[in-house]
Amino acid sequence: MLTLIGQRESYGYELVERLAAIDIEAGTGLVYPVLTRFEREDLVASRTAASTNGPPRRYFRLTPAGERARDEAAERWRQITAAIDQVTDA
Repeated sequence: MLTLIGQRESYGYELVERLAAIDIEAGTGLVYPVLTRFEREDLVASRTAASTNGPPRRYFRLTPAGERARDEAAERWRQITAAIDQVTDA
C-alpha cells in the first residue's frame, strides 16, 4: 500500500478499489487498520477533506519515513524475486 499511496494521495476506500483493480482483494477491514498503523508509525500523514458523495474523507500521503520504508520494501522484494528466479532457473 505504501507504493500506491506514494503514487498519489489517496483515501481508504480508494485504496481498496485500486488494490482490486490489480486483483488484490483487500477489503476495508484490512486497509483501514493498516492505514492506522502506518499513521501511528509516521509512515503516512493524513488530512481530512470534504466529499461531494457523503462524509468527509481522510486522504493519506507518504511521509519521508514512509518513502524510505517503501524503498526498503521494494529492495527486499527485488532480492527475494532474484533469489526465487535463481532457484527456479536452476
